[in-house]
Amino acid sequence: MTLASEYENDDLNPYRVNSRREVIALLRSIGERNQLVRMLINHGNDTIVTSILQIDETANTVLLDCAPTAIMNQRVLNSEKLSFETVLENIRILFNSPAAQSCIYENLPAFIIPLPTSVIRLQRREFYRVSTPVTNPVYCTIPVKTEDQIIPVVVPLHNISGGGLSVVDEKKLIDSTPGRIYENCRLDLPGGVVTLALQVRNQLEVTLTNGKSIHRLGCAFVDPSNGALAAVQKYITKLERDQNAKATGLG
Repeated sequence: MTLASEYENDDLNPYRVNSRREVIALLRSIGERNQLVRMLINHGNDTIVTSILQIDETANTVLLDCAPTAIMNQRVLNSEKLSFETVLENIRILFNSPAAQSCIYENLPAFIIPLPTSVIRLQRREFYRVSTPVTNPVYCTIPVKTEDQIIPVVVPLHNISGGGLSVVDEKKLIDSTPGRIYENCRLDLPGGVVTLALQVRNQLEVTLTNGKSIHRLGCAFVDPSNGALAAVQKYITKLERDQNAKATGLG
């Protein structure tokens, strides 16, 4: 398994920490600081906010807090692939696990996973991808050229960062060839419309729970203007603020 689905096709090896001692130290710091951790299952379609309860060096395991509902807990236990994201001292930390099991920690239910053999430390701002709302999505209009005309294809965002975005192409209308550039794409952010060029970087085929297959395209911004980057960053900041408030019960 790779990391969270939106990072799957990126070359993250330069940022990988393989030292067992460093991995334990990083995870322990996350737990001691009570840093919230996003657990992604079902190709990132479901997200659970958890925290690290304990690192057992002898057993090579990590204990995690459970989800607030039995349904979400069961989805975690049924998942064969788990991805985790958090931030430690302004550095994004990614790691993964093949599966989780249920256990009891201090008389309360918890998850237990194998100690990761490696973690990813991402400090570059363009890697700070934030999931966008599903119930009130942001849309991107991509001009797709056919044999005799240009068709505007409107797709919802899956996530966004300072360097690009990911969109959901349910009808598979967009040419997902890596390197393909789409000019004059319209990004309808809550604060206003941003026009920029997008380059396809990767494509992931996702099977939904109803059996339907869709495409998720990862795209990079191509020579964006300072104004466009400022608008994107403002939106990312708002998303992070809203998500943190929701995770802590304040939103």
